[in-house]
Amino acid sequence: MKSIKSLAILVLAFTLTTSVFAGTQKVDPAKSSVKWLGKKVTGEHSGSISVKEGNLEVSNGKVSGGKVVIDMTSLVDEDIKDAGMNAKLVGHLKSDDFFGVATFPTAELAITKVEGSTFSGNLTIKGITNPTVFTATSSTEGKSTTYKGTLTIDRSKYNVKYGSKSFFENLGDKVIYDDFTLDFSLVVAE
Repeated sequence: MKSIKSLAILVLAFTLTTSVFAGTQKVDPAKSSVKWLGKKVTGEHSGSISVKEGNLEVSNGKVSGGKVVIDMTSLVDEDIKDAGMNAKLVGHLKSDDFFGVATFPTAELAITKVEGSTFSGNLTIKGITNPTVFTATSSTEGKSTTYKGTLTIDRSKYNVKYGSKSFFENLGDKVIYDDFTLDFSLVVAE
């Protein structure tokens, strides 16, 4: 009889524990951030872009999947101080030469597998989906958990052609490198 009670208490404790560490956690867009960096032969540009929405699926206290939607209309440049030049660059990045924001106002990362700190998933930009792998770390403070990492993205795989030596020859010092990075900090609350 005592062993049955002990087993029942253990099952109840396990159920309560896993219910806290399982389920869907919403990404808090206001507390999350994404910084971008693009480089060219003659320099680089950097800025930010907002998280529109997202959620992480948690199983046994660990992320097992999820989805994060990026608001491409929120793209800003943070390194050019001249307002006119800044607006020109942002307008060009939002144009069809780059991300075609009028047609594709969001980008999406779907996380499909997590092994330790290695995340695998599918990244969709301009309606084109490609697999991606990146690492992320997590830290918890109170009831919030922050996931930080960097995605390196080859823009040529998403039909972002402007200034790419993958599509054009003889660009000389006008080449814009295909790889750009997104440094992210996603905050979720239980």
